[in-house]
Amino acid sequence: MKRAAAARAVAEVETGMVLGLGSGSTAAMAVELLAERIAAGLRIVGIPTSERTATLARKLGVPLTSFAEHRRLDLTIDGADQVQRETLTLIKGGGGALLREKIVAAASTRMIAVVDATKLVDQLGGGFPLPVEIVQFGWQSVIDRLMALGLNPRLRLTGERPFVTDGGNHIADCAIAALSDPETLSAELSEIVGVVETGLFIGLASEVVVGGPDGVEILKRR
Repeated sequence: MKRAAAARAVAEVETGMVLGLGSGSTAAMAVELLAERIAAGLRIVGIPTSERTATLARKLGVPLTSFAEHRRLDLTIDGADQVQRETLTLIKGGGGALLREKIVAAASTRMIAVVDATKLVDQLGGGFPLPVEIVQFGWQSVIDRLMALGLNPRLRLTGERPFVTDGGNHIADCAIAALSDPETLSAELSEIVGVVETGLFIGLASEVVVGGPDGVEILKRR
């Protein structure tokens, strides 16, 4: 289902585009399919959203560029951990690349999120954690502030050590109930000193391509 959705998104790519290359398992499938089209003659350049994606793209022969050469991107193809069906608001960051993913998405004319049908929800949250990227210095204080908001944050670990993002930050995974007002929560989090970015992607996905047992469904933001 994921591969079918990734293939549908990659079909939107045209020669000459500057692409945002997302992170995660579904986005990796899109990079693989993109490499096949490049081998057949497609000419594009991509900006990766993580070091892992950059490594995969180089291995497969997908040409890379940077914001030093291109300030605007034509299209970003990325995955998502949750998608609110009505608004196409996303939760991202399960793989720890949310900051770079959001920078790339915000610089793109279009963002297509590629998911399987299990990621669609009526309301975000509902026990699914919201990743919040926080600075290493004073992270304990930031965790306390998140706790005061009732978010029950847990510092993400790799083994016994704190997880470190490509940007050198930590991630607090926050337990949230069904989220009726993502905009308000996003604003509250952005006011906490030490919060770098949140996994709430509001107004960034123009389309969501959903792979399901009956085929591919395309949702567009109203």
